[in-house]
Amino acid sequence: MSRSGHRRLLLVSTNYAPEHAGIGPYATQIAEHWADLGHETHVLAGMPHYPAWSLEPEYKGALRRTEQRAGVTVHRRAHTVPPRQTAVRRALFEGSILLHGAVAPPRMPKPDAVLAQMPSLAGGVLAARLAAKWKVPYVPVVQDLMGAAAAQSGISGGDRAAALAGRAEAYALKRATLVGVIHETFVDRVVGMGVPEEKIRLVPNWSHVAVPTKPRGETRRHLGWAPGQTVVLHSGNMGLKQGLEVLVGAARLDPDVRFVLMGDGSQRAALADLASGVPNLDIIPPAADGEFPDILAAADVLAVTQHAAVLDMSVPSKLTSYFQAGRPVVASVAAQGGTAQEVERSGAGVLVPPEDPHALLKAVRALAEDPRAADALGAAGPVHVAAHLSREAGLARIDALMDEALGGSRP
Repeated sequence: MSRSGHRRLLLVSTNYAPEHAGIGPYATQIAEHWADLGHETHVLAGMPHYPAWSLEPEYKGALRRTEQRAGVTVHRRAHTVPPRQTAVRRALFEGSILLHGAVAPPRMPKPDAVLAQMPSLAGGVLAARLAAKWKVPYVPVVQDLMGAAAAQSGISGGDRAAALAGRAEAYALKRATLVGVIHETFVDRVVGMGVPEEKIRLVPNWSHVAVPTKPRGETRRHLGWAPGQTVVLHSGNMGLKQGLEVLVGAARLDPDVRFVLMGDGSQRAALADLASGVPNLDIIPPAADGEFPDILAAADVLAVTQHAAVLDMSVPSKLTSYFQAGRPVVASVAAQGGTAQEVERSGAGVLVPPEDPHALLKAVRALAEDPRAADALGAAGPVHVAAHLSREAGLARIDALMDEALGGSRP
């Protein structure tokens, strides 16, 4: 150990605070938790750009930057930021992260261990190489399977991208001391990349948002949502794999139901074009952290959507926030995928076939016509969070993973 009872730890995550969506909040909370425990904590991160896929103004022109945030030393390296996702642009994005991190690694003493959040692929490869150079344990946590994502999400050039991403992913995972996965549906894929199953540990994500504090009616008035109007809200990244066209289609079918897409992402402009002339569909910017839980709770239904092909490569981080909000979830996802399993496990929502606007709208109407049933589903969410998805439990699982990698016994 670097100091008596304390460690020096490096977390590699392209996404980090002030990014407020996706895996950034998880990386941030892990690092700040370590710092609170007294560990010397370093993070190798990119420049803030997600989910808008647009560089934060204060970082424009910055090549490298070292910051102190909440007791954590953050080493940032510039990279490309593709405003529109194609296989080539994504490859350039990952390549720029890998190249810059390789030629300018963080200036820090040797750590006791390296943890990587995957994606990005480049971050996993960088973390594996740095850990090998220092001869210290290396632990990736798989948030998304990028090879499967490229194949399943419909990205242009996805087949070739899937093959390249799969090779990079296997490189990063096979060199790990232990591998954390956020959902059990990832295990077979990771084993298929050559990782022994006995090295894989389940480390589910947790709810990283606060509980709602304001009355729902007050928030709805502030947002201009009428008291008697059914509001369906989707929050988070607007990318290819989300398949948000299903919500536009559902909005066209019933002008009395209001659909709200809150967030940003590579498909935002395309969705705005598709929704042109649909007066009951709003696209609004991401909410500030302080307002986010109350806006979720003010909706009548929270929607999670994925393309039918998305099965075992991604479980949306938004689900933990949805469950905390206490509103029923309608999941337009493949029934055999990890997202469907999580919704069923929570008892807080209903499943409908993916890419089917009629089925989605039918489920929304059923909930609107039976408020008691809707409230009962919503109430199951916070109960599930308290039992299984608390921040304390999630961070304790990460700590146990690192303890074991550093030579401790398996919990």
